[in-house]
Amino acid sequence: MNRSEALSIVHEFVKNPNLVNHMLSVEAAMRFYAERLGEDVETWGLTGLLHDFDWEIHPTMEEHPTAGAPILRERGVPEHIIRAILSHADYTGITRETVMEKALYACDEVTGLITAVALVRPSRSLYDLKASSVKKKWKDRSFAAGANRKEIENGAREFGVDLWEHVDRVILAMRRIAPEIGLAGSIPPQPEGR
Repeated sequence: MNRSEALSIVHEFVKNPNLVNHMLSVEAAMRFYAERLGEDVETWGLTGLLHDFDWEIHPTMEEHPTAGAPILRERGVPEHIIRAILSHADYTGITRETVMEKALYACDEVTGLITAVALVRPSRSLYDLKASSVKKKWKDRSFAAGANRKEIENGAREFGVDLWEHVDRVILAMRRIAPEIGLAGSIPPQPEGR
């Protein structure tokens, strides 16, 4: 399975551009962490890219992502990627055991919150977004209410990272693809690390 094949699966099953952007964001965060931890960047990236591929066809907890697993198997997705995808939903009963599984859980919800914060900024950009801005919005439970803050906290804890350090790292990861996901805004791209 390569990225092109994974993208074909995404485009076959996902029509909502916001969901595609979410999956690309999680992919970017997973690649970032794989690089940092010396893990397989391609495997981690594919896991992030495919994790919600079946949300539109299986939009309930009873079905997502469990009902999507057979589709991935038919398409030749390796079993360790499928297991990680199954483990990203608490309600499946699949425990997160590997570092990749914990990373996926940690990166999933937080990308949505980061996106929401970026979109309400005057610049509408990730390039000037800092974790401190996300932290300010974190306290307003009505803001981005769909971003499950408990899962975000649990994900960072399970993954063994400080929550706000994690937010900062995911912002950096998402900056790499900001134009692709519509979050470059009015600011020119910045060199990595800023």
